[in-house]
Amino acid sequence: MSFLNQINSANALIVGASQGIGLGFVKKLLDDSRINKVYATYRNPDATELLTLAKNHPTRLICLVIDVTNETQITEALEQIKSEVKTLHLVVNCVGVLHDGDFQPEKSLKHLNLENLTRYFQVNSIGGVLLAKHLVPLFKHQEASVFASISAKVGSIGDNNLGGWYGYRASKTALNMFMRNVSLEYARSCPKNIVVTLHPGTTDTRLSRPFQANVPPEKLFSIERTVSQLFEVIEKLEKNDSGQFFSWDGNKLPW
Repeated sequence: MSFLNQINSANALIVGASQGIGLGFVKKLLDDSRINKVYATYRNPDATELLTLAKNHPTRLICLVIDVTNETQITEALEQIKSEVKTLHLVVNCVGVLHDGDFQPEKSLKHLNLENLTRYFQVNSIGGVLLAKHLVPLFKHQEASVFASISAKVGSIGDNNLGGWYGYRASKTALNMFMRNVSLEYARSCPKNIVVTLHPGTTDTRLSRPFQANVPPEKLFSIERTVSQLFEVIEKLEKNDSGQFFSWDGNKLPW
């Protein structure tokens, strides 16, 4: 049975919801009658589609500004949520960076620089664990809950046979380790919570678009398909799955 079916009125938070998988999750949750309120965060003011959704669902969708590299913004946003609903039952951290203009994944050692490596870790790794730090009061309740973070298969050390993409790979590996740590601490502080990292597969988003040329059509997922697949994985989670790394098809991935 899905953990959501055990809850009378569930509250969700999607972090990084202005586009791509995050926005897809917001749309899916708004269509789910089990969800009471959806909190959605965005960083850039051009989150037009998300903000339009909020206007169309004024009582169910609340948008908050969070840059995950800014701990003060995380604190303030989660304090607002806590003042309104007290508890969260599903949190999905969809924030991630792979490229941005001249900021590109490294093909070899000669492309490494400190500034870009630092940015990868700030956004892809540290932001997630800072969220975990401030989510504790919202997960400290007696109903089932899930904290899922979007990771990537390229962050698997055991699966790495190609190399390259130093910062992105390592930052996703670090996210996996952070969330594994969080799962162990949450088992004591938030015992009803399940913490997982998820590989979404190659999804047709702005993040993957420059790297889709060699992806077979059947392995390039629409946002809607990716969200449906990940949501199915989330709904099937059991308590002993906490701390694990899952692919979009429900299989566990090697660390």
